[in-house]
Order: sequence, then C-alpha cells, then structure tokens
Amino acid sequence: MSTYGGLGVLVSEGSIVKFRARLALIAMLAFVASLAWTQTDLNSTREAAESGVAEAQFWLAVRYLVRNDVPQNNAEAMRWLRTAADQGFAAAQITIGTMYNNAWGVPEDKAKAIYWFRIAAEAGEAAAQSSLAGIYHNGEGVSQDHVEAAYWYGLAAEQGDVIAQRSLAFMYRNGEGVAQNDVEAVNWFRLAAEQGEATAQSLLGAMHATGEGVLKDSVLAHMWYNISGANGIELARSLRGNLESNMTPDQVARATELARACMASDYRDWDLQA
Repeated sequence: MSTYGGLGVLVSEGSIVKFRARLALIAMLAFVASLAWTQTDLNSTREAAESGVAEAQFWLAVRYLVRNDVPQNNAEAMRWLRTAADQGFAAAQITIGTMYNNAWGVPEDKAKAIYWFRIAAEAGEAAAQSSLAGIYHNGEGVSQDHVEAAYWYGLAAEQGDVIAQRSLAFMYRNGEGVAQNDVEAVNWFRLAAEQGEATAQSLLGAMHATGEGVLKDSVLAHMWYNISGANGIELARSLRGNLESNMTPDQVARATELARACMASDYRDWDLQA
C-alpha cells in the first residue's frame, strides 16, 4: 500500500494491476456476449471455426476456457485463440496477452503478453493499450518507462477506458511520464469517476478537499467521498467523516443531496452549484 500524492488515499498497485487484467477479460467476455456464437450449438461453432471463421474460433476457445458444454482445456483454448489472433481478431489477441500476463492457463510470459497486447494496441484497441501501458508503468518484463506508459494510457483514455483514465490521472498528479499537472489529473479523475470508478471518485473528492487542480470545495469533496464509500471504498467513508467536522449542517445536507442525485443519474447530474 502507498499513500497517493499526500492526499491520504491508500492505493494498492498490485490490486490495480490485477483489476486491469480482469477488466480486459471482462471486456472480452462482454464482447463475445454480443455475438451470435453465444447462441450457437457446439458442433456448429466448431464447424465454423474449422472453416476459418475467426469469431467462431474465438468463441470456441472461450468455451474451452469457461463454458460447461466442453471439458476445460487450456491448451485447446490457446490453439483456437492463436488461430483467431493470427487472423487479426482483436479480442483473441487481447485474451492471449491477458493470459500470458497473469498466468491464466499458461505459464507467465511477459514478453508474449507484450507482443500480443502491442499488436492489438497498435490496431487501436483500448483494452490492449491500457494493459500495455500498465506493463510499462510497472516495469513488468520490460524496463519501466513512464513516457511509454503515459502514451498508451492516453490513447486508451481518449477512447473512454476507465482504468486508463484513472491511471493517466495518477501520472499527471505525480508527474510520471508527463509534466506534473493537477488540472489534468482532476480532468481524468472526473472522467473515470463519472463512469463509476470508485477509486477515482475518492481521489476526486480528495482533490476537491485540498483544492489541488480545482477550487477547494468541501461540499463536492463530501459528495465524491460519499459516492465512493457507497461504491465500496472504506477509506472514503472515513475521509468523509473527517471532512464533516469542518462543515455546517447545511453543507452536509447539500452534499448528501448532490450525491443522491449524482448516483440516481448514473453519475451524470452532479456538476451543480454547490
């Protein structure tokens, strides 16, 4: 655990890395859930895969990884993933990179993870860009390179990747790979917070509380702490309580009202007069 930027928010880098990897897998599964192959029987999927249809090859691999209609077989899953990936199917490339990066069904191999993430990243896939950035940010299998990390986070963040947005905000806050800029940090924390990312919500609250990169505003700080706490960040609840000791009852009531409106609107309606 480390304290983020002196703002009193504890962040586990290990948990960030693991969450990023799981995000890539979740994104992959969400992608395949939209495919017709999810409703296709196993024999039809296999026939299509053997005839060279990349989507079918990918979905067949996923069945070997996670479905119950075939015995789990990581080697067979990787065979079909490679076949689809070699055809340029991005979800397969990202999945292979994620498996090698996290030793899911294969021995950990950072070089292979980087290889597959880079192919998909250079094709514009945000999940791959974010994962590749994380590898460079943490120096996993490569020399740590914050400039390279910021570059890939930036590309993914611009596409709306929430982990990239939060991570890029960290980099601006700490001056890692980019010029230190609290205003940019607030901007990216806000974008991630508006997507429901709980850590970014807590950190945005912290920056409102201290007035770094944004006007100091106890009401908005309380609001974001409250939302973050409701989304599972225990420390945000504690920080909200500490903040309340220096707020009036009317301010606390207003902050609570804003938090309710924000959450009810899926984080869209919050930028109101505090």
